[in-house]
Amino acid sequence: MIRLNLPSYPIKLSGTKEKPHIFDILRRKYVALTPEEWVRQHFIHFLIEHKGYPASLLANEIPLKSGSKVLRADSVLYDRELRPRMIIEYKAPSISISQQVFEQISTYNLLLHVDYLVISNGLEHYCCKMDYEQQCPIFLNDIPDYSQLQL
Repeated sequence: MIRLNLPSYPIKLSGTKEKPHIFDILRRKYVALTPEEWVRQHFIHFLIEHKGYPASLLANEIPLKSGSKVLRADSVLYDRELRPRMIIEYKAPSISISQQVFEQISTYNLLLHVDYLVISNGLEHYCCKMDYEQQCPIFLNDIPDYSQLQL
């Protein structure tokens, strides 16, 4: 796997060279190591260890129902009342962050109506705060610390 634009952490791997797995601290189990999962695990550790996000309020692979379709939000941050407040979408480092990715996370937000949207491919990271009065996202210069979130 390639080096990301995220801090390193003590990675726990298992499985075989052909089918490697990485430990997901939120799901508390080993999951298939894909390029997207490599980004997810680094980003989650970044949020917890460097930005002060409580692990107990983060969850991975959240199923969302849209009619008969089941979608999955990569990660969601909840507030202390367990209301969703941030959606995080990951892409493999080889995938550029395009308008299509923003449309994907916006679809999830139609269902969850959160305050923050975050997209990362491990190399580039985007964060916006939703302004529902003006019906537009406000892009932030950085991923805010947990203490800075207006939840």
